[in-house]
Amino acid sequence: MTNKDELKGKVKEGFGKVSGDDSKELEGKAQGLFGKAKDKVSEVADDVAKKVNETVDDIKNKKEDK
Repeated sequence: MTNKDELKGKVKEGFGKVSGDDSKELEGKAQGLFGKAKDKVSEVADDVAKKVNETVDDIKNKKEDK
């Protein structure tokens, strides 16, 4: 899924290529990579939260079974 930073980065990168502005092209690439990294961090955080919730549920279920 493309987020706002990735999209803005692609637009800047494209503009830089078309206009011959190397710094704008590099800025766009950097912003796009930042967006991808942000997505990955969000995915990892979601995975961790899911595992924590599963563990808490398991502990609660074990206490109720006693």
